[in-house]
Amino acid sequence: MPASPAPTPADQAIVLLRKLGAADIAHPGGTLVAHLQRVHGQLAVWGARPALQVAGLCHAFYGTDGFPTALLSLDSRAELAEVIGAEAEAIVYLYASCDRRATYPTLMDAEGAFRDRFTGLLHTPEPHLRRDFAELSAANELDLARIDSVFREKWGAELLALFTRFRPLLSHPAWSDCRTVLAAAPQD
Repeated sequence: MPASPAPTPADQAIVLLRKLGAADIAHPGGTLVAHLQRVHGQLAVWGARPALQVAGLCHAFYGTDGFPTALLSLDSRAELAEVIGAEAEAIVYLYASCDRRATYPTLMDAEGAFRDRFTGLLHTPEPHLRRDFAELSAANELDLARIDSVFREKWGAELLALFTRFRPLLSHPAWSDCRTVLAAAPQD
């Protein structure tokens, strides 16, 4: 009998998400684990590299500026890195640590400061991390906008303006979806 293939980091992350209760946490469109799986799938459709896809699946492990429920404490970063890899975990931390109000206005600036909401420290992420952050942000917000018309009505124009500013950081498929999902419906 042939050996079963080794579980992927995404497979292992799903096991950990379920173990930590993500399947029982309400989130627009069902549960947190369902949302995370949709974000992971969206990044895959856009052709994101595996580390970014897995980061999309795990982006809420430490909570976020918009979703404070954390599955792991920050002193457990090594545990998550062991499951998904150091590169993916670093993206998860970057996403979770973002103080959006302080960071969004300058994310496009080459020397723009990124404020870590956990430490209060400012730093300047490398360009590839800025692109990862923007792509993950788009996948996350577009999932919410697709499944929740009230969210889209309330935040769609603001998110479209944000992703228009982020456009140089976004892949072509991500930008195309931002326009499609967030553009105002034609008025009759």
